[in-house]
Amino acid sequence: MDIWQSIVDYKEEILTIVRLSLIVSGTATLFSTLIGLPLGTIIGLKDFLGKKLILRIVYTLMALPPVLAGLIVYLIFSRSGPLGNLELLFTPTIMVIAQTLLVTPIITGLVAASIAGKEGIIYDHALSLGANQMQAYFTVIKEARTNIIASIMTGFGRAFAEVGAVMLVGGNIRYTTRVLTTSIVMETRQGNFAMGIALGLILLIISFAVSTLVLMNNDQFSKT
Repeated sequence: MDIWQSIVDYKEEILTIVRLSLIVSGTATLFSTLIGLPLGTIIGLKDFLGKKLILRIVYTLMALPPVLAGLIVYLIFSRSGPLGNLELLFTPTIMVIAQTLLVTPIITGLVAASIAGKEGIIYDHALSLGANQMQAYFTVIKEARTNIIASIMTGFGRAFAEVGAVMLVGGNIRYTTRVLTTSIVMETRQGNFAMGIALGLILLIISFAVSTLVLMNNDQFSKT
């Protein structure tokens, strides 16, 4: 079982798999952040009718099983589904949609939880100093940036390590929708344990590298 030989022999295919994994998970995390950051900020700062119910729904969706998320997206975009005419099934685009469905509640819930405490005081203080509502929101986000970055990284980790949803909607098609996690499952099922372990190590190394880069940038930003 030569792990390194497996990487060398299939380096071109592995590079394609790694590239697609980063593109799909990175894009899904970006969209989830664009949705979840403002939603989480509003939920964390504002008191409104139905807030507790919304929080319960968000926290429930944070634990949404990936296979169920994949099934929902599959049914919506299948030929008999309401959006089947878009023909997105078994494409990287549909994989991004499925991962966005999984990651958005995570970022929303974690951002809301990180802002709900002392950041509310900062929001009120900013308003009392003459800031408008948008400026006050940005002030809160800046003060809570460490927790927010941690929330986004948690979301990226969920997307990058997810297998059920992308396997269901993407189909694990070679050179088209095959990512690291689906490749690991396939190689293990076929008894190619060396390749499965090699891909698993690559997954861990990339996750560690991304986390390290983000934390280093966050530390630099905190000093400025």
